[in-house]
Amino acid sequence: MKFLHMRHRGLLLLALVLAVLPLVLPNAFYVDVAIRIALNAIVVIALNLLMGYTGQISIGHAGFYGLGAYASAALTTHFNWPPLGALAAGAAATGLLAWLMARPILKLKGHTLAMATLGLGIIISIVINNEAQWTGGPDGMSVPAFTLAGMTIAGETSWYAVAAVLLLLMTWLALNLIDSPVGRALQAIHGSEIAARVAGVDTTRFKVRVFVLSAVVASIAGSISAHYIGFITPGMAGFFHSIELVTMVVVGGMASVFGSIIGAALLTILPQLLQTFEGWEVVVFGVILMATMIFMPKGLVPSIAQRLRARRKGSN
Repeated sequence: MKFLHMRHRGLLLLALVLAVLPLVLPNAFYVDVAIRIALNAIVVIALNLLMGYTGQISIGHAGFYGLGAYASAALTTHFNWPPLGALAAGAAATGLLAWLMARPILKLKGHTLAMATLGLGIIISIVINNEAQWTGGPDGMSVPAFTLAGMTIAGETSWYAVAAVLLLLMTWLALNLIDSPVGRALQAIHGSEIAARVAGVDTTRFKVRVFVLSAVVASIAGSISAHYIGFITPGMAGFFHSIELVTMVVVGGMASVFGSIIGAALLTILPQLLQTFEGWEVVVFGVILMATMIFMPKGLVPSIAQRLRARRKGSN
């Protein structure tokens, strides 16, 4: 019960931070960065459910993100679909693709699973690049504004409210999922798939479900990002974006919902801060990541929490 109470306190703290943040940010640039952090965090939380809690590696999730973005862009631009309908269609198509691919892919383990998900992501990226008549090809394409019930979402303030609400909702859903029998089954699979199967857990069904869930969430976040930014390129579905998402999970903390948010925040802000190093920003970025992995191998949030618990025990 105390653990559950701590989770809810974390959710309330997140809500408070999200409510106060736009009041203290000095200008629209910082609000834009906050929006990007929230959208990245939504994807990373869902990816952490797959990787951190279930132990299934995926380095192709940017493909699902790109599918959502391009579904919204293509359907609204070429077929005059309403943005919400395009978002839903993109999420449904992504979920179907993830479901079809999950069973054969998730039979693999370790590096073979990672390579399979990488291959899936690369295929999606190639299709987006080649279908220029629908996607604009390597040049990208513009995305219409997001309208709902005759109202257009425009400006950083409105988009921040949308991103903040979606992040809170995703955090709440993830925390409740982890504390449910489904969440305990996922963690059992991570601990030992054979033991989980002996205990009566349908490991294939649970792995497929969490894979589809993480893909659908990535697709929705991709659609929202596309409408917010107003222009998309195939890089959204590229290999480097997938690696960036995985790095956010690892740096923030595997099997940590709030670690996912911290990881997304750090890796979204760092490239902005390191621009002053003029060509050395990638090196500095790599050094920071290496130091994190060496001194905090479990990720920032779990490592800090562990040290605080150890310090409290020592003081007692």
